[in-house]
Amino acid sequence: MPQNSRTGRKAGAPRGSATQPSARGGADLSSLFGVAAQALAANQGALNQADAQNGNHGDNMVQMFNMLTQVMGEQKGASPTQQLNNASQYLSQHATSGSSKVYAQGLAQAAQQFQGQKSINPDNAMMLVQSLLGGGQPAPQQQMGGGADLLGSLLGAVTQSQQPQQQQDNGIDAGDLLSAGMAFMNAKNQGQDNLQAGLSALMAAGPLGQSSHRQQSGQVVGNALMQAISAMAKK
Repeated sequence: MPQNSRTGRKAGAPRGSATQPSARGGADLSSLFGVAAQALAANQGALNQADAQNGNHGDNMVQMFNMLTQVMGEQKGASPTQQLNNASQYLSQHATSGSSKVYAQGLAQAAQQFQGQKSINPDNAMMLVQSLLGGGQPAPQQQMGGGADLLGSLLGAVTQSQQPQQQQDNGIDAGDLLSAGMAFMNAKNQGQDNLQAGLSALMAAGPLGQSSHRQQSGQVVGNALMQAISAMAKK
């Protein structure tokens, strides 16, 4: 994990639980990641217990997202692509857990998708969730005129305005679509609500879906970010 873990200090704590406007008029990435960091801290013990191999997954996730919150807070005013790229590089250099490598890849993927975007806003924020939970793997793109695609439906699930639906898209192949659909149905059969089942579907084909404790923490991260995006959309 990060170099400062040797001194017993954790990276900077989240600066707040609500998303704040950035200098460019959208949501502040530091605040978004701070929301996720606080959610992970609330579930830290359960995530440690879910990690049967090392018993420290919750500790690692909290430390990682606190670090990302601080790093992005030091880059306010930069473009989303710059902030996400810098965060990915910092994570790659200062964190050594398997989870940190997955999220570094996800951040790098998000940086590519946000090229040309001046801010994080309700129209494009879903790409961030998509990239993080996909662990850098190619994922479905939002469709024109949409609202019916998986990511749009996830946001609808948060606001209780619609239910997730599976719809084929040029960004994924038939195998990925089938995996996501099966993951969604399995999660629903296990009693998960629409949001949690949809997040499971997003992680199904990526590295987070291959480990139960990483999938559990991914649910926490995804749910926190979705709630923050929903609140952003209502403003």
